[in-house]
Amino acid sequence: MNVSPAKENILKKIRKALTSSTPLPFPESEGNSSVYHPSQQDLGLEFAERFTRLQGKFVFCQDYKELVARLNQIIGINKWDKVYCKEEGLRKTLADNQFNYYSHNDLASCDTAITTCEWLIARTGSIVMSAAQESGRTVSVYAPVHICIAHTSQLVYDVKDALANAREKYSGNLPSLITFATGPSRTADIEKTLVVGIHGPKEVYVFLVDQ
Repeated sequence: MNVSPAKENILKKIRKALTSSTPLPFPESEGNSSVYHPSQQDLGLEFAERFTRLQGKFVFCQDYKELVARLNQIIGINKWDKVYCKEEGLRKTLADNQFNYYSHNDLASCDTAITTCEWLIARTGSIVMSAAQESGRTVSVYAPVHICIAHTSQLVYDVKDALANAREKYSGNLPSLITFATGPSRTADIEKTLVVGIHGPKEVYVFLVDQ
């Protein structure tokens, strides 16, 4: 095959470039150090501030007994009759503490759905969930109201910390979906008017149990 002099000249330059690596123009931009520095306040407090700023509703509980009491109160006030919970372990823990509201088995027509999560990100006020959870991909998205129950031990500061935990927890075999839910679903696509609950739940609660 005939190669023109101009093309041969380009290929020679490419081969030469491949033999020696080019130093990074801004080496300080690469590395494991975070751009964001953790604040001095408690991670739970920082998460609560960020989450409520995004229209999320936050409830701190000392234990599961208090959690169930607060949960019963909120469900009663809002008159949610159709409470959905798919996770057997969570159902048993709540039932052991005298919570018996969930009796609705149809996610599509429920009033609210209760799930756990993987982690909570303090810096952004985000809930981290994955397809590996028993609730799967759909529960936290389909229900008009999402109630997430988490522990203080699941708090991390930044997104990179959550991803590092995921790699460690799943030993490199990551779930097919890892999702970051930051407050209720919202959009301002139409005339820059903020509308809540368009692509997911219109209300999101986080009950944080001290454990």
